[in-house]
Amino acid sequence: MSWDKQDAVTYLRSHALGKSHSECARYTRQAIEAGGIKLERTHHAKDYGHILIRAGFRELLPTTILLPGDVAIIQPYEGGNPSGHMTMYDGTK
Repeated sequence: MSWDKQDAVTYLRSHALGKSHSECARYTRQAIEAGGIKLERTHHAKDYGHILIRAGFRELLPTTILLPGDVAIIQPYEGGNPSGHMTMYDGTK
């Protein structure tokens, strides 16, 4: 996998919005692509896990200390968004 995490994080920080626009998968995918990896598209954030694995990402243990560029896919839960959530850690948030 040839991916520049710093380019992805820089893109993420410079394009972050002040509040949710309910397009987490789109914005996270765009940041990943700014780092040099083109991802398949899917409508729901919850469905990006296998796409990221195929692109060369790997699943981390829950106890792993996050590094800038790490991506999380959160599955739907009762009371939450049925599309789940996708996010990238920028080193502080």
